[in-house]
Amino acid sequence: MDTNEKMREAAQTIDALITPSLLLDRGRLERNIQRLAEHARKLGVVLRPHMKTAKSIDVARHVFPGEPGPITVSTVAEAEYFAGHGFRDITYAVGMSPASAVRAMELCRRTGADVKLLLDSVEQADALAGVREATGVTPSVFIELDCDDHRGGLKPDDPKLIEVANRIVAAGANLVGVLAHAGESYGLSTPDALVKAAEDERLATVRAADTLRAHGHACPIVSLGSTPTAHFAENLEGVTELRAGVYMFFDLVQHGVGVCDLDDIAISVLATVIGSKPEKGWVLVDAGWMALSRDRGTANQQIDQGYGVVCDEKGRVLEDVIVAQASQEHGILVIRAGSGKSMPDLPLGARVRILPNHACAMAAQHHFYSVVNGDSPRIEARWERIRGW
Repeated sequence: MDTNEKMREAAQTIDALITPSLLLDRGRLERNIQRLAEHARKLGVVLRPHMKTAKSIDVARHVFPGEPGPITVSTVAEAEYFAGHGFRDITYAVGMSPASAVRAMELCRRTGADVKLLLDSVEQADALAGVREATGVTPSVFIELDCDDHRGGLKPDDPKLIEVANRIVAAGANLVGVLAHAGESYGLSTPDALVKAAEDERLATVRAADTLRAHGHACPIVSLGSTPTAHFAENLEGVTELRAGVYMFFDLVQHGVGVCDLDDIAISVLATVIGSKPEKGWVLVDAGWMALSRDRGTANQQIDQGYGVVCDEKGRVLEDVIVAQASQEHGILVIRAGSGKSMPDLPLGARVRILPNHACAMAAQHHFYSVVNGDSPRIEARWERIRGW
């Protein structure tokens, strides 16, 4: 352990942290977790949280305070990590390659976990026979659906849907259901549009499941979800499970969509003021894109938040102060264009918290969370997070 790591381990309050450091507000985390859990219960579906945002067993234990429950992951490394902590019902929600499928099935063989794969092509379906032969494990498989032209997947009425299903069975694998992700919902910003997106996602997914059943496939699991549609869904008839991930932390993109308030955002980067250029209206901090990420997800929204919204050391938003520019280890704070506000007093050595455009991307820049609660400077815990693939 190097000197910096020892200092971070020893830090009891945020003013003792080496910056930039990733903070996680436990109270906000718990509130966000409870909000979607209650919504899923009201809609009568299983909630299968996506752990790609948090990538932390400590966060997972707040989602599942009792026994480990069903989760979604985006890398095989995450599946291996969470299986190592007792999670057994895992959906790997990224299109499989033969190599990733073999690795996932080897994990099943070693641990007894049920890692379900995702595919949308005949070629992937045919590869399952080799996966089964190589590992001695019968793969469980979802067919990925495209419900809104966002990414991969088959349209619900694509004739290939039945062909792919038949080839999955012919390869000796188990077709467990269909899975959709309404990613285009991230581009919306009104309640009516989000409710419609959630219903369109439901209709597309249920229609595909009904088509498969009509052709002799049981299709027991009907899985859908994105953080916006998960929160705005009003009816999930025909759906068995709901997925979402960034809801645990939220971020500025979700705020721009209209899913959360600023004070719901649970993570931030603590940074230190290292200089200023008053003639330009700049304050410089020691957090650049290496700490904040390059994500500019709010650039296409109604309000562009730059590289992040700036708060004081206690987490209170500094009105209209954003990170306007970011280089590798520098961030430049400015007053938002057209604001009329003045830059608050931020002298050399002052600490600020910067809220993320994209929580997944910001968290991915760091090895661990320093856990705080509200405006208290006390660090309650240090939670490690998994990285890599």
